[in-house]
Amino acid sequence: MSLRTDIKTITLAGSGVMGASLAQIFAKYGYSVLLFDLEQAQIDKAKELVTINQKTLVSKGELSPEQSQAVLARIGYTLEKTCFKEADFVLETIVENMEIKRKFFQEVSELAEEDVVLATNTSGLSINGIAEGVKAPGRFAGMHWVNPPHLVPLVEVISSSQSQPQALDIIRNLAESLKYEHVTVHKDPPGFLLNRLQFAVVREAIHIVESGYATPEDVDKVMKYALGLRYACLGPFETMDFGGLDTFYRISSYLFADLCDKKEAPELLRKAF
Repeated sequence: MSLRTDIKTITLAGSGVMGASLAQIFAKYGYSVLLFDLEQAQIDKAKELVTINQKTLVSKGELSPEQSQAVLARIGYTLEKTCFKEADFVLETIVENMEIKRKFFQEVSELAEEDVVLATNTSGLSINGIAEGVKAPGRFAGMHWVNPPHLVPLVEVISSSQSQPQALDIIRNLAESLKYEHVTVHKDPPGFLLNRLQFAVVREAIHIVESGYATPEDVDKVMKYALGLRYACLGPFETMDFGGLDTFYRISSYLFADLCDKKEAPELLRKAF
C-alpha cells in the first residue's frame, strides 16, 4: 500500500516537555497539531509550557506577536483517542517503557488509517520490539529527536526490519520541511547513533576521573573548549581526514588498548544518584 504523503495534521501522543516542544515546532511550519494525553493535568501543564515558550520567543524578537498567535492557533489539545483517526502522521513521545509503547501502538495502529505513517520518539528502545504491536508495521519507524528539540536541529530516522522505504522517506521529508537535518539508522542498534557516540564519551570520561587522571571539571573543559568546538564544525571522520589518517592510525595502534571498554555501568555514575 502506498503511504500518505500529503501531511497536514500531526497527532502527537504525550504532552510532556518533549511533546509540548514538538507541537510548537510543527505548528511554526504550518502544520495543524493535535496534542494527545490521557490526563487533563498533563494537558494543562502542556498549555502552560507552550504559552510560556511563546511569550519568551516574542520577548526575544524571534517571533512577532502575530506569528506566535498563529502558532498557538494551530495547536489543539485532546483527551480523545479518536484524534488518531484524523491524523496524517502520528508521533509518539510517551513514557520510555517497551510494554507501554507496544500496547500504545497496538491500539493506535487500529485507529489510524493504514496509509498513515506511525513513528516513535524513543531514545534507544528497539524499534523492532515496539513494532511487534503495530498493525501494518511497514509504516512504522523511529523518529528520535534530540532534547531540547527546538535547539538541536537533528532527527534520527531508525528503520525496523519491516519499515517500508517510503515510510522512511516520508519521515525524512517531514524533518526537512521543518529545516532539520536527519540521519538514517539501519539494523536497529541499541542507542541508535547519537547515544552510542555519547555514551562512548561518557564511559571514557568517567574512566579518566576514576583513574585519577583529571577532575570532572577539567574533563568538561576539554569538551567545552576544545573537542566540542571542533566537533561542531567537523565530524569524527572529517577530523581524521583533516588531521591525517596515518596519524590517527598510529595513535590508535597504542591508545585503543588503554581506553576503557567496561561492559557494566560505571560505579561512579551509580553512586551519584
